[in-house]
Order: sequence, then structure tokens, then C-alpha cells
Amino acid sequence: MGDESAGRRRRSGGREGNARRVSGFHLEQMPWRIPKNPDRPTEPVNPEGVLAIHKGAMRILSEIGIEFLNDEALALFRQAGCRVEGQNVRMDEDFVMEMVRRAPPSFTITPRNPDRQVTIGDGHMVFVNVSSPPNSWDLVRGKRPGDFETFRDFMKLTQVFNCIHIAGGYPVEPIDIHPSVRHLDCLFEKLTLTDKVCHAYSLGRERVEDVMEMVRIAGGLSHAEFEASPRMYTNINSVSPLKHDFPMIDGALRLARRGQPVVVTPFTLAGAMAPVTMAGAVALSIAEGLAAVALLQYVAPGCPVAIGTFTSNVDMRTGAPAFGTPEYMRATQITGQLARFYGLPLRSSGVCTANVPDGQAMWETSNSLWAAVQSGTNMVYHAAGWLEGGLIASPEKFVMDCEVLQMIQRYMEPETFATDPDAIAFDAVREVGAGGHYFGCAHTQARYQTAFYNPIASDWRNYEAWAQDGAVESPERAHRIARGLIDGFEAPPMDPAIREELAAFVARRKEEGGAPTDF
Repeated sequence: MGDESAGRRRRSGGREGNARRVSGFHLEQMPWRIPKNPDRPTEPVNPEGVLAIHKGAMRILSEIGIEFLNDEALALFRQAGCRVEGQNVRMDEDFVMEMVRRAPPSFTITPRNPDRQVTIGDGHMVFVNVSSPPNSWDLVRGKRPGDFETFRDFMKLTQVFNCIHIAGGYPVEPIDIHPSVRHLDCLFEKLTLTDKVCHAYSLGRERVEDVMEMVRIAGGLSHAEFEASPRMYTNINSVSPLKHDFPMIDGALRLARRGQPVVVTPFTLAGAMAPVTMAGAVALSIAEGLAAVALLQYVAPGCPVAIGTFTSNVDMRTGAPAFGTPEYMRATQITGQLARFYGLPLRSSGVCTANVPDGQAMWETSNSLWAAVQSGTNMVYHAAGWLEGGLIASPEKFVMDCEVLQMIQRYMEPETFATDPDAIAFDAVREVGAGGHYFGCAHTQARYQTAFYNPIASDWRNYEAWAQDGAVESPERAHRIARGLIDGFEAPPMDPAIREELAAFVARRKEEGGAPTDF
């Protein structure tokens, strides 16, 4: 691929986004940027408490052990000198910490458009679209099973919004495509409808290998160039309590050996799959996460990894998962302390339990997102669009969440806490004097267009003006924005030769049967 094509890809980046006018619709959003968190993290646990949780996790690993349902992993642990009995692996603190110290504190991932490169760690905070719900919900059609067209709609929203930095998992599972070839169709759409970082589900050798090859082709890369630096990633979950399954570990090993990042995220629900206490749940989560990190660092020293937290609680009356709770917030903050203790980047999530994009949805999601800020999270999964504990993706919720994400980005900008002479504004105070107003003074006139955050979905008019204009509530405003963006979407440029090569790979792999299934 020539320099001209590469230049076209760079210029197609996120500086202006893909918001287009359609029938007069235009989205005025913040430009593409990777926010950096300037705040000191919230640390509810003192240093002795951090050490106590660490020691608890080490005791779990040493005295109880973790089940690895993967023969290759068992052989590697045995080779490393760990105690392996059947599928149970026990490892000592010295080994775990030696392996963890090999991991880099931060890393960058570069997708096919270099302008969309993201840094994971080093104070940066990137937002990932909602990933993996089996259903969707919108104001017109209500709740329904996921399909390919809805998947494509969410990928368009993922590309359009500059505050979404990563096109993670499938925003909704397209069940109208057979699982054997679903990954091929979905990744083709993801790589052509977006130019952002994407990921592979670790659900079998064929899926992982196919996605790595598709990302390589889309980037116009040689095999050596692909393996020289991170271009994509995977996220794996443990099977709490105390298990890692075969396909997740298999996929993680495949990516790590090729220099691609792995995010290890135990899913521990206090009171169900983890102790009912937050410290106990976090200790279990840390043990499960570090066991996989240790394996990856043993196999591929220095490979990029991150530790994830998905520790929340259940409703003890029903057993149902609950998200955005005070306990979820504390678990996220405490895990942030442990991530810094180990020197690892942190992943958390923007989640809620609400079934529709209502007030509950937004207060629970805001709790989750601000816990991410407070914890020093570097990668926020499910940052836009999540409902019903992850069973629903909603375009209206996607837009409403992006409003919050933009507010968080603005909150982190130095202009909001600057204290230089210009910010102190003594001359403006002298100009206005007592009893005046600042609307017309020179200081305001020079800054009014960029002084404050400008909303995309909020309505800041008074009640009478709002009512006179139709009394449109937040979900309906968000629905109109989502439809305007989807209907007017233009895909980012891709070199025609690369697109043709990508399509040919998909066609060949489909002819070969894709990934094996038992149905």
C-alpha cells in the first residue's frame, strides 16, 4: 500500500469525526482526544489494607489454587515450577510477583488509522462501546433479539462519536448469522465501518486467528509489522470462583505470543460467585486475574496486559446482579489501588441494572463511570449503550452515555482548573466592578464560545421553552440523534485493494467452514 493511501487513512481520523449533515441534522461534539485523568485517585483502603488484600490473594493462589481447564496452561505452569494437581494450579507469591513485574505499566494500540491510536495506562482513560448484549431496545421497536442490521447501526454510532475510542466486542450479538461465520461478518463490518481499535473474542482458535489476520490485512501490515507492536487486543474473563476455561486461556496465549494485549477481567459478584464482603470479593478477583497474568508473562515476558475489575454485588432478595451500586463503586476504587500496587493498567466498566434508558439507568451508569474516574481506570468497557445488566444494548442509552463521557472528558481538561493570571481574571473583575455583569466584558467575549461544556443531548432551556417546543424528554432526544447519525453515516475511507483482500479472506474462510460448531 502506497504512502498516498496511508495518508488518506490518517486524514480520515477522528479530528472531525464522522458526524454528517443529513436532512439538516448535524452533531456538534467534542473533537477526538484521549483524556488524561489529572486527579488523585480515591483510596478507601489504607496501605495496610492494600497489603492485606494482596496477601489474601496470594494465600488463595498458594493454598487453594486456581483451576485451569487448559492442558497447555497446565504444562506451562508445571514447567515454571508451580504445583499442579489435576487441573488445580497453586503458585507462590515470589513466582507471581516476578511474573507481574515483567508486565509494562502502559502500552499503545494502533489500529488501521494511526490517528486513532490509544494509550492504555499512564493516566490515560479510554472509552469502549457496549459489548456482547444478546438483545437490543429502542423507542420504536422495544426489546428484541440482536440482529446483524442492528449490529451495524451500533458500529456506526461507535465510529461517529469521538468520545468512543475503541470498537470493542459486538455491541449486540447478531443471532441471525450462524456462529461459525459470525466473527467473519462482524469483523469485516467493524474494520470497514470504523477505523478504531478493535478486539477478538477468545472463543476458539479459529476465531482468534481469523481476527488477527483480518486486523493485519486491514492495516496493510506484514506479519512482522503486526507482531512488532499492539494492533488489537482481547479481553478474557475467569469463571468465578477460581476457574479459567479452555478457550479464553487459549486465545490469550495466542495473542500474547504475537505481542497483542490481553485484558484479564474476573467477573466476581459478591454474595454469589465471591465473598459477600468487598475486600474478600476483590481479593478473589485479584487472585484469579494475577494467575492468568503470571501465565502470560511466563510465556511472553513483557507482553502487554491489563487487570480488569467486574466486581459488583447481587440483590440478595432475588440473586440478580446489581450494578452501579455503592459496593460496585468501592470495589472499583479498591481494585484501582491494587492495580497501582502491581503497576498494571486497569479496566473497569460503565454499567447499570436498569431495563430502559430512564433515570435509574443514568444514575447507576454515572456511579459506574465516576467510580472509573475515581479509581484511575485506564480502559472503561461498556461505556455507552448498556442496559439490563448487559442483556440489552440501546442506541438511546448510547447517546445519553456519550453525553456523560463528554462531560468527563471536559472535566479532565486543564482549562477547568487553571490558576494562571488569565484564569484568575483580575482585569475582568476590575472592568466589571461592583454590580455589573460579565456577559459583555472583554474577558468573556474572547472566551465565551469555548468557556463551558456544550451538551449534545441535554436541554438547558427553562420549562416553558421546553414545553412549547414539544416537551421532548431525554430518551426521545437521544433517539432522534441516534437516527440522524445512523441515517447520515459515511464510512471512513479504506484503500480499495485492502478492502478487496479483506473480503476475499472472509469469503475463503466461509468456504472453509469458519469456526467449528456442534450445530
